[in-house]
Amino acid sequence: MDRKLKVPPRLTTIFDPYEYPIFFITFCTRNREKILTDESIHQAFRRFTQKAQENHDVLVGRYVIMPEHIHFFVKIDRSKSLGKWIGSLKRYIGANCTLNSLAWQPGFFDHMLRDNENLMQKGEYVRQNPVRAGLVKDWQEWPYQGLIYAFDGYRD
Repeated sequence: MDRKLKVPPRLTTIFDPYEYPIFFITFCTRNREKILTDESIHQAFRRFTQKAQENHDVLVGRYVIMPEHIHFFVKIDRSKSLGKWIGSLKRYIGANCTLNSLAWQPGFFDHMLRDNENLMQKGEYVRQNPVRAGLVKDWQEWPYQGLIYAFDGYRD
């Protein structure tokens, strides 16, 4: 059953002190289908985010790919469209994975972080996600997670 989901509202105003804000992002598969724990998806995510850093100065920090959703941190210039960048990431993963049908839930959730304490708290939440889900006993055992860029003030 494909429920009609509302797209979460986008942040329309970026606060002036945050020229390069850090966002905590979550997006899900359509109907929360548990298909993302696939090495081709993991590698596509890593390739796209590493190219984003090299070519567009978009920095992705800690991430975890769960069976039906992805959590990660991204630092992006406020002049760039976060929504368009996320859309490109979703399309890239879909086009570069071995799954025949990968459909995403429309939109994504974002939360702009305002201090290092919030970054550390959310970082721990991301790391412990597979443990809370009962997939592993220790977060380091989960193969679909990592750290691409360590933001200032973040300790892994």
